[in-house]
Amino acid sequence: MSRLHAGTLAQLSALRPVLSSANSWALTAIVAAMLLALPLLAVAWIALSATDTIWPHLMATVLPRALSNTALLLVGAGTLALMIGTPAAWLVTMYRFPGRSLADRMLVLPLAMPVYIVAYAYVDLLDFAGPVQTALRAAFGNTSLAAHIIPDVRSLHGAIALFAFVLYPYVYLSARATFIQQSVCALEVARTLGQTAGGTFWSVALPMARPALIAGVALVMMECLNDLGAVQYLGVETLSASIYATWTQRSNLPGAAQLALVMMALVAALLIGERAARGEAAFHATTGRYRSIPFEVLEGWRAALALACVTIPVVLGFAVPFAVIVLHAGAHLNGLDWAAFAAAARNSLVLAGLVSAAAVTLAMIFAYAARLHRSPATLFAVRASALGYALPGTVLAIGLLAPLAAFDNAVDAWMRAQLGVSTGLVLSGSLFAVTLALVIRFLAVALGSIESGLERISPNIDAAAKTLGTGSASALRRIHLPMLKPAIGAAALLVFVDAMKELPATLLLRPFNFETLATHIYGLTAAEQFEEAATGAVAIVVIGLIPVLMLHNAIAGGRTGSQG
Repeated sequence: MSRLHAGTLAQLSALRPVLSSANSWALTAIVAAMLLALPLLAVAWIALSATDTIWPHLMATVLPRALSNTALLLVGAGTLALMIGTPAAWLVTMYRFPGRSLADRMLVLPLAMPVYIVAYAYVDLLDFAGPVQTALRAAFGNTSLAAHIIPDVRSLHGAIALFAFVLYPYVYLSARATFIQQSVCALEVARTLGQTAGGTFWSVALPMARPALIAGVALVMMECLNDLGAVQYLGVETLSASIYATWTQRSNLPGAAQLALVMMALVAALLIGERAARGEAAFHATTGRYRSIPFEVLEGWRAALALACVTIPVVLGFAVPFAVIVLHAGAHLNGLDWAAFAAAARNSLVLAGLVSAAAVTLAMIFAYAARLHRSPATLFAVRASALGYALPGTVLAIGLLAPLAAFDNAVDAWMRAQLGVSTGLVLSGSLFAVTLALVIRFLAVALGSIESGLERISPNIDAAAKTLGTGSASALRRIHLPMLKPAIGAAALLVFVDAMKELPATLLLRPFNFETLATHIYGLTAAEQFEEAATGAVAIVVIGLIPVLMLHNAIAGGRTGSQG
């Protein structure tokens, strides 16, 4: 045997445990994805195995109204958010006018406002007993005039407007990122061929941004589908509100599961429709050289009009509701139940911390498994694990109830048979159940950040570690984790804030007498005590501002090779 051949065998022997380790990472990711898919299977099983014939009743009463309201809300809010976010992104990207830099940062602020808090604030502001209608009645002495001037917020049209003005930043950020990266040459060619600035936007920039705009609108629709607190407070019967009412108020879990099955079908239709609308569209530069964007300076009435276009969404989506909750919080500090507020804040921090740590750990497992073992099964498991973000919290709650209850009953039966002791419900209605639901819901947020961080690490580093006989776990601990600290920190922060704001899953799965800031606000507003809920609302919004501004800075400075 030659010395070279012997050396090759020695290297292969050293690599064998490394390759086996890669397979173990892939197996772990596949098993974890199967466990995370249990809620979906449980919803289908509960819905299809119901012995009572509930479908005819749902089809005749609840489903038509809930489905039509949900569809109108999705289409209306998505369309209006598109009409708000796209022009704003184009103006701040391609033009310069007084106040433009500040407006660029302010346009993302509504993302820090949960929709249910905005709904509470506007109802308090515009309702019959609110300050606006009261002032109009005092000024004109006509009670009917004020009611006709002020639109009814507690309606489907009011819900569409509120959702659009809070969620348009999803479209704005997608459009902004795309417009920043578009080729200046393509825009200048259109201008030299006789296109006006508006014609260039409609014929060149907008078609190239279509995939990103569709993705942004899809996110808006997903958030509308997940909401529970706002639609309930505004009196709009959507699928999410119907599921909650059917389960908690009518004690009909099979009926709620059947409505959840319809919602899952709607989510699948949205995902398929979003992919079909984007098609194979992809636009990229053909050169590594990027030129700075030739900004056009606006003056006079054109500058004022542009400033109004980018200011009004911020005022309606953030400034007005935030001012309302701040004023209420300041006026009712003395009468605040500080003990209840402190307990809710502590529970929120603990829950968000647990969810953030678990989601980041799972995301690291999935992302690292896909990096080491790019088999179709592993990649499918990674993609499937991210689908939880598209599932509303009400669906996840129903889906987790059956597996956890089955586990609790099995443990209780075994303990009774072996020791004569009843354990009762161990996992159902526990902090573990809420944490698991939120981890499934927000795993995609952490996964996206960590995958992006891993993509920036050269595969040559992995190859060098394998050649030296370093195991994958050791390479992850000694090499990848130190390099991924910024990505891990960003992922943890984003998940933490999302978990702080989440209402539906927390409301349905929380332990008895366990209040978070979100459920604390929900309970007080349900009792028409919005003033007492304002302090918790301010806390949630302030915490949410941090990742929103970080996300804007990452996108606004994202043009490769740009100068100035």
